[in-house]
Amino acid sequence: MYERKLIMGFVRVHILHHATSPEGTYGLWMIQELKHHGYQISPGTIYPILADMESEGLLSSYEEKSGGSIRKVYRATKSGRSVLESLKIKVEELYKELNE
Repeated sequence: MYERKLIMGFVRVHILHHATSPEGTYGLWMIQELKHHGYQISPGTIYPILADMESEGLLSSYEEKSGGSIRKVYRATKSGRSVLESLKIKVEELYKELNE
């Protein structure tokens, strides 16, 4: 259970990272990207996380037509970018400490 809580934190960092790209990110793409990194995240998990991060002011969203459907694209806000920069420092420090 505790491991899952930590993993959900890592997932949020991944989302922020990808949401800083010019094209942003969306739920299905994030599920596939996270799977590439060994995470098994379902739509029932990723979409509430994205909604929470948006309500927390870390992400903003807009709708985009893709083929015959509409998808919600998320981009990091100024606050989200600031949080990510702070997290990068903390992650790097932890990485170094774990590998001493």
